[in-house]
Amino acid sequence: MSLVSVHNEWDPLEEVVVGTVRGARPPAADRSPRAVGCAGRTGGAPGWGPGRWRDDAPAPWPDRVLKETEEELEGLCEELRGLGVTVRRPRTRDRADLSGRPADGHPGHPGHRPRAGLLTVGDTVIETPAAPRARFPEAFAYRELLTEYLVSGSRWISAPGPRLAGAMYDPGAPPGERLRELEPVFDAANVLRLGTDLLYLVSDSGNELGARWLQSAVGGTYTVHPCRGLHAPTPLDLTLLSLRPGLVLTNPSRVTEDNLPAVLRSWRRIECPVPAGTGGAGDAPHRSTWTGTGLLVVRPGLVVVDGRQRELMRVLERHGVDVLPLRLTHSRILGGGFHGLVLDVRRTGTLQTYRF
Repeated sequence: MSLVSVHNEWDPLEEVVVGTVRGARPPAADRSPRAVGCAGRTGGAPGWGPGRWRDDAPAPWPDRVLKETEEELEGLCEELRGLGVTVRRPRTRDRADLSGRPADGHPGHPGHRPRAGLLTVGDTVIETPAAPRARFPEAFAYRELLTEYLVSGSRWISAPGPRLAGAMYDPGAPPGERLRELEPVFDAANVLRLGTDLLYLVSDSGNELGARWLQSAVGGTYTVHPCRGLHAPTPLDLTLLSLRPGLVLTNPSRVTEDNLPAVLRSWRRIECPVPAGTGGAGDAPHRSTWTGTGLLVVRPGLVVVDGRQRELMRVLERHGVDVLPLRLTHSRILGGGFHGLVLDVRRTGTLQTYRF
């Protein structure tokens, strides 16, 4: 029996993979992260001109940031285990061993966000072709787990490895138009699963060819819906997140009546309140404060949420959603909310179509 079975974002969790920041180093700065909208020392400083990028070594993340984050990830694991969820962790790897790979020897991303490069749809795990070059080795940390899932009867496929040549990126183009249509490129976090409907964010982290490839990979059982004009960079889960059938959390700074995907127009909407500030550490580059609103649905009616987002918790509870408050102190530095930190491998439930 396949250990992989996921049809949506809300069915009760049975098994997950939670990443790790042990041994993590920032990705080196080059044209690719600059193009997909990453800011700061590791992805492009404000004021760089079109077509310009630099290749200097990024400053390491402070040890305190990594230590506290790993402790918080373990706390998340313990909470999930207490709820009866099987929790898997990737092996720690020395990213220096990956030099000479097509990532040009750049240190890889931290690897604490398995959902960034791995997408589960039904009984299939898909390795996605991410736009940043340094992301190429990221899935290697999960290779043993993927092999185990394959042996159990799951499908395991990889999108064609992108060349990611310089011509693929246009840093001087308007946000949302910086990836050219030369080959399929997209991040797993660009996809939101609604049963037979898959929402796909067309952006600086996922091009139109990526949507075409994904449709060909999942076949006629699913319909991939390209979503345009929502948000330039990734991820989609900080813009839209389905909480249960017919109920979706939306980011009011990005989602309007005009750009809301058609398949969600009959769903009940909860507008996410403006997030509370989540601070940072030193002069490290910070992601958007909306990173603090990334929720993980454990089951319909229960979500994991950053405990600092008190107004968000109140809004959810008013709509009948219980919250499990936990802490992600440095989410704005390392990137990714609770949804992005966890790859759901198995949820109970069957494949359905949710159109109301």
